Amino acid sequence: MTADPTPQATAGSGVPLLDAHLVVDRGAFRLDLPLTINPGEVVALLGPNGAGKTTALRTLAGLLPLSAGHLALAGREFDHPNRRVWIPAEQRPIGVVFQDYLLFPHLTALDNVAFGPRRHGLNRHQARQRAGDWLARMGLAEHSRRKPRQLSGGQAQRVALARALAVDPALLLLDEPLAALDARTRLDTRAQLQHHLAEHPGATLLVTHDPLDALVLADRLVIIEHGRVVQEGNAATITAQPRTDYVARLVGLNLYRGHADGYAVLLTDGFRLTTGDQHDGDVFVAFPPSAVALYPDRPDGSPRNTWPATITGIQRHGDNLRIQLTGPIDVAADIIPLAAAHLHLTPGQPVWAVVKATETRTYPAAPG
Repeated sequence: MTADPTPQATAGSGVPLLDAHLVVDRGAFRLDLPLTINPGEVVALLGPNGAGKTTALRTLAGLLPLSAGHLALAGREFDHPNRRVWIPAEQRPIGVVFQDYLLFPHLTALDNVAFGPRRHGLNRHQARQRAGDWLARMGLAEHSRRKPRQLSGGQAQRVALARALAVDPALLLLDEPLAALDARTRLDTRAQLQHHLAEHPGATLLVTHDPLDALVLADRLVIIEHGRVVQEGNAATITAQPRTDYVARLVGLNLYRGHADGYAVLLTDGFRLTTGDQHDGDVFVAFPPSAVALYPDRPDGSPRNTWPATITGIQRHGDNLRIQLTGPIDVAADIIPLAAAHLHLTPGQPVWAVVKATETRTYPAAPG
C-alpha cells in the first residue's frame, strides 16, 4: 500500500505535499518549472502546444527522469539527479487519469479499478471490495460488470478517475480528463469531477488546454510557455491582469504592452491608446472584445480611441460573433449577429473601431 502523507504535509499545515523543481532537457527544449502543491489543492497547468505540459506530467509520473532539480512528495524524494535518487513509476504514490482513459478493454469496470490496489499489495477480494466502494462513490455501482466498450464517455471517465483514486495517491495527475467528451457530457462530468476533487485529500495537478476546466476545477493556475512559468495565481488574478498574449487569449482579452505617460499609452508598434487609468512607465493595456464597437464610417465626435481597421475573420463565439481585425493594432471584437447583419460585415471589409477609455484596464508590466 502507498504511504499516507507525512504529518508535516497535511491539509491546512501550509507545507506543500508536492515540492518540485522540474528541469528536463530534451534536445533544444528545456523545461524549467518550479512547482508546489498543497494537500487538498488543485493546480491547473496550462500552456500552448509545445510549452512543456506533457513533459512535466511524464516527469512527475516517473516516466521521464529529471536532468536537474528535484521532486519530493509527502516529504520523500522521488527524483534528485545530484543525489542519484530515482524511484520508478510503479513505486510512486501517484494516480493518473489519461486523456483517453486507457482502461483495459478486456477487464470489467470493477477489475479495472481493482488493478491498482492489487498491484499495491491487496488480495483479490480486498482489491475488488475497494473497487466496488469507489465505483459506488462515482455512481457506477450498477455498471461494475460492464467492459469499457459498454460504457459511455462520461462513465469511462469516472471509471478512470476511480481507478486512479483507489490507490490513495498522494498526487493525482489529470491529463486533459474531459477532452474526449462531447459538450453536454463534458458539462455534467465537469461538475462531478469538481465534487470528487474537493474530497481528495492529496495534491492534484490538472493539465488542460481548456480555460473553463481550469477556472472551474482549479484553486490555482500555473501557465507555462517555452518551458517556463509566465504567470501564476488564482483565477481572479489571472483573468484580471494577463501578462502574455497567450494568457490574454485564454481569458478572452485584447492585450497590448506600451509605455504610459498619464492616461496616454504609446504601444510598442507606435499606436497610442487613451486609457481610464493613470500610470507612468511600462504597462499592459487590456480590454474585452465586447468593448470594441464597429462602424461603417468614422463616427461623429471623434472618440480618442478610434482607428480604421480591416476585417480578417468572422467566427461564431457563443451567442455573438467574434470579429478579427487588423490595422494599426490587431484586435478582436464581439458583436451580436443582428449588428453584423446590419453592417453587412464580410472578410476584407474596412470598418472603424472604437474603444472607450473607461473600458480599458491598465496595470504595470515588469521590464522585459
